[in-house]
Amino acid sequence: MLDQIREQSHKKMQICVQTFQSHVNTIRTGRASPDLLNSIYVEYFGVKTPLRKVANIIVEDFHTLKINVFDDSMTNIIKKSLLNSKLDLNPILHGKDIRVPLPALTEERRKKLIKLVRGDAENSRIVIRNIRRDANDKIKKCLKNKIISIDQERSVQNAIQTITDKFIQELEIIVLKKEKELMQL
Repeated sequence: MLDQIREQSHKKMQICVQTFQSHVNTIRTGRASPDLLNSIYVEYFGVKTPLRKVANIIVEDFHTLKINVFDDSMTNIIKKSLLNSKLDLNPILHGKDIRVPLPALTEERRKKLIKLVRGDAENSRIVIRNIRRDANDKIKKCLKNKIISIDQERSVQNAIQTITDKFIQELEIIVLKKEKELMQL
């Protein structure tokens, strides 16, 4: 049972770090990429839907994305979602399509992107700590029900803390790499 708790915590933390990594990868600096809009969701018939499901995203040129909307009625909703995103995008309606020119990478924009990455990293750290707390609560419950001894409780809690520290360190490494990438360009 204790091994199960430890394994579940490890898997959940690993998924959290992978999700953060994939989100950080969408923050592009030098060129337009459809992956930049992976984090954009729109309200489609009352359901939050990824932008890729309701439109086709094409790289028009080095600094511009073109969004071909499948349903004309979604154009304004997609534009609003792009404006409300944290990506500082300014979409332009061009008939049925939406053009998204990427802003120039000024020093101010770089700092904004770094701040965005750090905020997401902190949210991921919170998720990892919550996973640790939940695992520790399960362990304490086992101790209370006399399923395990105090020594077993301490050893498993220490193991979970080690796992937590490892994944938080991985998050920090990802953040430092992204900051370095953003400041070099």
